[in-house]
Amino acid sequence: MSQRLTALSEEDALEQLHEAGCTDGLPVVIPTPARVERMVLASGLDGDVSLGQLGPNLGEATVEKAAIAAVMAGCIPDYFPVVVAAVRAVSDPRLDMTEVQATTHNLGPLLVINGPAVGACGIASGFGALGPGHRANASIGRAVRLAMINIGGGRPGTSDMALLGHPGKFTFCLGEDEEASPFPPLHTSLGYDIDQSTVTVACTEGPHSVLCFPDDDPEVYADHLLNVLAASLSGLGANNTHFARGTQVLVLNPDHAIALADVGHDRATIAEALHQRAKRSWSELSAVRARGSGINRHQRSQGDDPDIVIHALSSPDDLLVFVAGGTGLYSAVMPSWGAGPHGNGHITVEIDLDQSCEVPLVRASQ
Repeated sequence: MSQRLTALSEEDALEQLHEAGCTDGLPVVIPTPARVERMVLASGLDGDVSLGQLGPNLGEATVEKAAIAAVMAGCIPDYFPVVVAAVRAVSDPRLDMTEVQATTHNLGPLLVINGPAVGACGIASGFGALGPGHRANASIGRAVRLAMINIGGGRPGTSDMALLGHPGKFTFCLGEDEEASPFPPLHTSLGYDIDQSTVTVACTEGPHSVLCFPDDDPEVYADHLLNVLAASLSGLGANNTHFARGTQVLVLNPDHAIALADVGHDRATIAEALHQRAKRSWSELSAVRARGSGINRHQRSQGDDPDIVIHALSSPDDLLVFVAGGTGLYSAVMPSWGAGPHGNGHITVEIDLDQSCEVPLVRASQ
């Protein structure tokens, strides 16, 4: 049973939670026993079932504690199975959440939802999916962040050491727009059936907008789009370009996705093309990098060749490609960190919408 606070009113309770550092800085819904019990019931699990440990404090993420976070975030019980799966994902040791919470880099867990859960929970996947106005997206992502604060102990300036952070550290959740996509859903490429629901988590920076104008020649348009995406994935200041590790994310708007599909590309060929094109030469990187780094050691092992090429993606598997957002000129890339014992990969967990007590299937990138 979680420790309980008492207060004369919900207003007093809110102030207690703020003063104790248990919020994300915004007002929260007070997690009364009745609200928490109703949320736990929606999971089909007992409240003391552990979903894993959350770093850096290695706090035990029980169903009850996750329910408290979900209530505080403003979730309705229908959303809670998604929160449970997401907490399982961020608790998985392979996601390196202790290191992610403690790094000075500005990254947080992006939640990508696939399958029937998108429609069942009303998770937005089109225009402004990562922006305001979408209750499911905002409250599910926020619940995970509150769990990371109150179970994992990630508080700014003491254990969460991000120098600046980004707004996705409040909430960072969207669905894939499977209907608008010319490709099979993301989770089917990760080994799940189309009628399963999943959450895929990758710890990334905020979205970097990528502009590409259409062209009357489909081949020229697709080639230009791949080039600008590759350039955005291999920015000279990006961690991935320097470390050549970690999962990066590519969110294609439907127009850009269709333009690539029209010339024969699928998710795998897009990832392969960008693996080949997202690269920098050592001479480019050396201008912005001090001696003695991992890349310097790699470069020296190659005989100090100034023309050695560094790929921002060590493998096509290090790129998550999915379709979301409105139609138009802009897609987005989300670089990652590339550090941690497991290299800042991604995790996919099945969402149990049937209130089953079975442990969901988990797959990881590493």
